[in-house]
Amino acid sequence: MTKPQLFTAVFFALLLLLLYQIALMFRPFLFPVLWAALLAHLTFPLHVRFTSFLRGREVLSASCLTLLVLALVVVPISMMGVLLAQEASAAEETIREWIASGALHTLPEQVRTWPIIGGLLDRMGSSTLLTPDSLEQGLLSAASFLTRFFLDQVGDLLKNVFLLVTDFFLMLFALFFLFKDGKQWLASLQDVIPLEASHKERIVDRMDQTVRAVVKGIGVTAIVQGLLAGLAYVALGVPFPVVLTAVTVILAPLPFGGTALVWGPIVLYFFSVGPFWKALAMLGWGIGVVSMIDQFLRPWLIGQAVQIPVLFLVFSVLGGLALYGLIGLFVGPVLVSLLMTSMQIYREEYHKTEIDPPASPS
Repeated sequence: MTKPQLFTAVFFALLLLLLYQIALMFRPFLFPVLWAALLAHLTFPLHVRFTSFLRGREVLSASCLTLLVLALVVVPISMMGVLLAQEASAAEETIREWIASGALHTLPEQVRTWPIIGGLLDRMGSSTLLTPDSLEQGLLSAASFLTRFFLDQVGDLLKNVFLLVTDFFLMLFALFFLFKDGKQWLASLQDVIPLEASHKERIVDRMDQTVRAVVKGIGVTAIVQGLLAGLAYVALGVPFPVVLTAVTVILAPLPFGGTALVWGPIVLYFFSVGPFWKALAMLGWGIGVVSMIDQFLRPWLIGQAVQIPVLFLVFSVLGGLALYGLIGLFVGPVLVSLLMTSMQIYREEYHKTEIDPPASPS
């Protein structure tokens, strides 16, 4: 081995060792930085315009936008928490009044009047299963289970609240510097990547298109599903429609359950308190409109821009969610899109060179 080859081998060995150690050191901050990078990428055009408005004061622009993100996150969460507490108290009072009114004793007779379900219960001989005593015992058991469940969840939340707050402020800290220095960091990273300038430009453009398409697809679909479900909540007189609509928007991006985690219990609620047609209406609207729109709107919004096959898109969302958590909804499609771009570059540039016949001497 020559001296230059030995130097090259030692240099890259040390470089890989340093990268590995830095990766281990920065691993606890991975998810806050990923969220900060996503927010910075989406709002960077606003930062450019605001910097121009402030006559080139990038630090002031970055500070203002970081504080704006803080306000947009903290204020809605605080307002939603107050509203949720108010409506939760109202819900508890409603349940107590419903039980005190004696509706629990008339529920078995109401259930037997429902089409199909009542006939099935009669044929099954379930008279002993729907007695007021058995229903009261079941309701008390369910209430006890839910109480323990929510106490456990609140306990876990209190245990992790310090970590959540720390990650949030780390994200804001990283967001400020990404606004301030992100453009220079990206240019430096592009310089050290050993690819042609046209290839690097294609990869960056594809990543930008994918991020914006995924955010648009997930965000627009969730908002549309939430609004459609909210219209049904208001039209059918569902209690606490504001909180339920907000929860529907939040849960809509989940691949499994999603909006059904909200409108499903509402169907059961109408089955229990009536009228029966409201339960059928909510069930039909939830399956035929709210859940069905996700099957074509999200893939259409994302796939149209990034040209990822629907099968790969679904697997990338599910795999990203399982591997990275909520941020994986965006990371998964981005990684698949970058892989497809890299394969396209290889097919166009390198594979084509291998299969083309050599030019004739003439």
